[in-house]
Amino acid sequence: MSLIVLLSLLLTDLHGEVIAVKDGDTVVVLVDKTEVVVRLASIDAPEKNQPFGQQSKAALSSLVFGKQIRVVTSGKDRYGRTIGTLYDGATNVNAEMIKVGFAWRYSRFSSDIELSMLECEARTNSRGLWADPRPVEPWVWRRQSYPR
Repeated sequence: MSLIVLLSLLLTDLHGEVIAVKDGDTVVVLVDKTEVVVRLASIDAPEKNQPFGQQSKAALSSLVFGKQIRVVTSGKDRYGRTIGTLYDGATNVNAEMIKVGFAWRYSRFSSDIELSMLECEARTNSRGLWADPRPVEPWVWRRQSYPR
């Protein structure tokens, strides 16, 4: 198989309605009568029981719940979820979550300069979770809350 064919299989667009928002970085999209769990690429949002977790979920819900969206996929995660960037028209929802201050750029999986700039701007303006002088990154919070 050629590289182009492999990339086209990995990087596909899905179109469907967001029928559930699980938390600030995971949604369920109904695609051709099939439910697809999508983990938003390049961001990490507070866990539901972490400070700002419910606000993050509400922010994502206000952006996408009940809407027809496009998902540009970039693979699967270790839990079998589709990893993707959500678009509502021209709006990059993943970037918007960082811009409004309810998600971090997931530095482990993203080196996107635009997302870094949006996070810095949200932090500087104390938007969302940045109102807390010492917010805890979700990946740190998970390690502290669920030690192995």
